[in-house]
Amino acid sequence: MDWLPLLSTLAGAAIGIGSTLIADRNRWKREDVKDGLRLRLDVYTQYTTTVKVLGETLRALAEREHPSDEDRARALREAFRDSGLAVASERMWLTAPEPVVKASNSVFHCLRRICDGYVDGTPLNSPEDRARWEARGTAAARMRKLMREDLGVGPLAERHSPLLDDPTHPATP
Repeated sequence: MDWLPLLSTLAGAAIGIGSTLIADRNRWKREDVKDGLRLRLDVYTQYTTTVKVLGETLRALAEREHPSDEDRARALREAFRDSGLAVASERMWLTAPEPVVKASNSVFHCLRRICDGYVDGTPLNSPEDRARWEARGTAAARMRKLMREDLGVGPLAERHSPLLDDPTHPATP
């Protein structure tokens, strides 16, 4: 009996099965990386959108007339609490790399200082208020830059923030 054809068939089958397993594993790794990127894109989008909406809400509440300072403070605190920023922040802490988490936490604290400033009676567009908003803008620009790097997206060529279009603004390159 000639063993050579049988051994060649077995070797071919082993090579075929092995290469199929390796190809499946590589495909699984690529899909896993894509799924991770999609998840982080979703988390980053939720966070940046929540930050933007909360900022607009805080500014609108600061402009609005309130029956009392206590009502104003309550409205501002409720807006911050109900914004969804805490949930978005927790998702960030669970999925993002450390530099992005630190940058997003910085933006969170900037918004907290803005809210607390309005609660304490800081007038809208006062130098103190503008400084807080500029700090938030700078922190948000840094956060978005780190998010884009993490997602493998190149630097943003156009500016969408009026603060970043201002050549006197510290975040302007």
